[in-house]
Amino acid sequence: MVGWLILLLRFAVAAFNRRRNLLLENLALRHQLLVLHRTAKPPRLTPLDRALWTWLSQSWCAWKTHLRIVQPDTLVRWHRAGFRLFWKWKSRPHALGRKTIDADTINLIRQISRANPLWGAPRIHGELLKLGITLVQRTVAKYMVARPHRPSTHTGKTFLRNHLGSMVSVDFFTVPTLGFQVLYVFLVLAHQRRNLLHFNIVEDPSAAWSAQQLREAFPFASLPKYLLRDRDGVYGLQFQRCAQALGLEPLRIAPRAPWQSPYVERLIGSVRRECLDHVIVLNQAHLHGLLKNYFAYYHRSRTHLSLDKDAPEPRPVQGPDAGKIVAIPQVGGLHHRYERRAA
Repeated sequence: MVGWLILLLRFAVAAFNRRRNLLLENLALRHQLLVLHRTAKPPRLTPLDRALWTWLSQSWCAWKTHLRIVQPDTLVRWHRAGFRLFWKWKSRPHALGRKTIDADTINLIRQISRANPLWGAPRIHGELLKLGITLVQRTVAKYMVARPHRPSTHTGKTFLRNHLGSMVSVDFFTVPTLGFQVLYVFLVLAHQRRNLLHFNIVEDPSAAWSAQQLREAFPFASLPKYLLRDRDGVYGLQFQRCAQALGLEPLRIAPRAPWQSPYVERLIGSVRRECLDHVIVLNQAHLHGLLKNYFAYYHRSRTHLSLDKDAPEPRPVQGPDAGKIVAIPQVGGLHHRYERRAA
C-alpha cells in the first residue's frame, strides 16, 4: 500500500514538473517570436527582455535548448553584469559622512585669503579659531583662494626648549632705502612668547650703541639668564661688559649657522615677507614708523604656529554669539584682524 502511495506521489510531481516546463517553454518561445516581430535584424533586446531571460536561466534547466535569438554565453554575460550592478547598489555609500561646512564659513575663508595674500592656511586657521570657528587646518587650505605663487617659508630648528623662559636672542638685519642708504635694525626677542622686547635703527652700528640698546631692552630687575647671539664684530668688548653687568650669560652660535638662532631669524624673515618686501623705505623715520606698526600687529593680532595659533599677547576667543565678523586693516592694509562686534 505504501508503495502505491509513493508511486502516485511521484506521478503527480512529474506531471506538475512537465506542466511547469511546458509553460516556461511556451513563454520562452513566444517571447522570442515577439522580439523577432518587434525589431529588425539583428534583434534588439531591451533591459526587460534581458531580465526575463536571466530569470529563465536560473529557473528552467532546459533554457539553452530553446534559446535562439542570442547565444547562451551572451545570456551568461548579462547575468554577470546584473550581479555586478546588484552588488554596486548593495555597496552604495550611506548618507552619513563628514559634516558639511557652512557656506558663510567658506566665504569667510575665501574673503580672508583674498584680503591677505601673504597668509597661508595656518595663519587663516588661527584667525578662525579666535572667532570661535573650529575647523581643521586641512579644510581651511581646501577652501583658500588658489594663488600662482605661495609665500616662501623659513623654518628654523628648535633647540634648548627647556630654557625658553630664560632666553633672549639679539640680531641685526639691514634695510636699503630709496636713496641707497643702508640702515641697520637691532632686535631683542624673548623666546617664551616670541615677544619683541626692543628694536632700534642706526646707520652705523657700534659696540657702544649695541650696549646701550641692551640696557634699554632690560630696564627692570627681572632679566633672562641666557643671551643668544651670533659672532658679529659689532658685539664688541663694551657690549660684552654690559651683558655681564646685567647678569646675562652669552651663548654664541657656530660660524655661518643662523639656524642655531631660529626664533630671531624667523622674526626677521616675517618682517621682510610680511612688511618690508611690499614697501619702499624712504628714510630712517619712515622705517621706524613701518616697523612700529608691524610689531604692534605682530604682538596683538598675528597668530603663531608655535603658540598654538595664538598671538604673543593672548587673544580671547569670540564665539558666534559675540556679534558680526568685521575686518580691521592693519600694517597699511597688508594684513587684517578679524573680530566679532555687536551690531
